[in-house]
Amino acid sequence: MLFEQVVGQHNIKQSLVRMVKENRVSHSLLFSGAEGNGKLAIALAFAQYINCLNPKENDSCGTCSSCIKYTKYVHPDLHFVFPVIKSNSDKNPVSSGYLTQWRELLNETPYFALGTWLNKIRKEGENKQGAIFASESTEIIKKLSLKTFEGKYKVMIIWMPEKMNEATSNKLLKILEEPLGNTVFIMVSNQPDQMISTILSRTQQLKIPRLSDEEVERFLTSNKGLPSAEAKGITKVANGSIIDAMEQIKMSEDNQLFLDLFIRVMRLSYARKVGELMKWVEEVSRLPRELQRNFLNYAIALIRENYIMNFKRQEIVYLTPEQMAFSQKFSPFINDVNAMIIAEDFSLADSHIGQNGNSKIVLFDLGLKLIISIKAGVEV
Repeated sequence: MLFEQVVGQHNIKQSLVRMVKENRVSHSLLFSGAEGNGKLAIALAFAQYINCLNPKENDSCGTCSSCIKYTKYVHPDLHFVFPVIKSNSDKNPVSSGYLTQWRELLNETPYFALGTWLNKIRKEGENKQGAIFASESTEIIKKLSLKTFEGKYKVMIIWMPEKMNEATSNKLLKILEEPLGNTVFIMVSNQPDQMISTILSRTQQLKIPRLSDEEVERFLTSNKGLPSAEAKGITKVANGSIIDAMEQIKMSEDNQLFLDLFIRVMRLSYARKVGELMKWVEEVSRLPRELQRNFLNYAIALIRENYIMNFKRQEIVYLTPEQMAFSQKFSPFINDVNAMIIAEDFSLADSHIGQNGNSKIVLFDLGLKLIISIKAGVEV
């Protein structure tokens, strides 16, 4: 991938180019920031640039043998680590077993969320979350112990390092403490605060900012061919995220499902229909666990927007037309009395499900709390 193909982030790209020109390439880099800002795309472009055989002033040449292999993500000195799913048939999964699917997704777009990746590799009936397991550390050591085949550097891109378990993190730490020659680790993280502090202290961190509205809108009009008016509306909802912008374009089935689930649980809670609420719990608990967590975080975002609607400041409300249609009637019930409580209840449910709590118990408990919280908002 070329730097010029990365949406926006001019200052970051220039900083990385200077790093190479001044021979200051760190053996361990951490690209962090909000989802959808292009961190992975930047990591791919940087990896290609440092191994380009004929680099231009500010970018890879795109035509040398190294660049051609990087374009297809098959360069022998380019390695990937990413979350995978443990199954009954594969109790020690590693990233190399999913490289075909990984390259397919990268060739479609380097802008995707964890849920999108896990849905691509998840088998029917599986609802386990993705992680980087201890078995991966042995693979990392094996790959990096080899000499470079063609490039100046061996590059290991670790996507979502916050998903490493403790055993993997500790083994990786040993490699970072005694780095191998001509090896560059590039970690790409949404939540670096969830990584162990000793790894963080051994990385050079580049905080990648959110994209500006102008950059997102330009992407939508130039790359996706959207009319200016439509691009402006999507840009407002995207809030600096290409991933969110793309989701709005295709109006993914997940988002439609989440909005329906949110509306139903709020109406059932308001009406205090416990029996119907139990049916809702049964339905949601059958979803893959990662999808359950995505819904809970979606709900937290909608609660925030409904609370903000009460301030009558449309320029800071980020809702799609479908969400707005419901929220215009619902937002008065989300106020100073219950907004924070409801958001925290959804967040706690997400945390419990993330810790493999029983989904039915967690979701039913959430429903009962919502009955109380929404009533409190009504009585204001």
